[in-house]
Amino acid sequence: MSSLANCVLYAYTHTVQLRIQPGATPIYQQVSDQIRRRVSAGRLSAGQRLPSVRALAEQLAVNANTVARAYRELERERFVVSRHGDGVFVADRSSPFLARDRRKLLESAVDRLLLEAEQLDVDTDEVAELVRERSAQRAESSPNLPRRVGS
Repeated sequence: MSSLANCVLYAYTHTVQLRIQPGATPIYQQVSDQIRRRVSAGRLSAGQRLPSVRALAEQLAVNANTVARAYRELERERFVVSRHGDGVFVADRSSPFLARDRRKLLESAVDRLLLEAEQLDVDTDEVAELVRERSAQRAESSPNLPRRVGS
């Protein structure tokens, strides 16, 4: 793994694209976090098949136990269901759960942003202005993005 210390690994499949960055966050957690976000955002649909443990492990160049652990965590949280002999699929989740999950993920990201701003001695008004500016820039460069921030 030392040869991978300064690179980012990508796994492309017909259902999911993952970005793995070796470092402080365990790889199984990076895998589960990214799948969780895609399910919560609706980018992975209910019933959609995920790559097999072995296939995803090979694509990411990680141990199969790492992917299996991520899938177990996601299954415990009811993001995915495992069908013996058939594979791992995105669970059918009702929209109130998805809205709550999206909110929790966003709150976590905001908390990390606010902590970083605090460490840099930047006040919340400046952070809010930066978020509005970046949102406007993203909207200009990607007109298909949903426009909710600051509107």
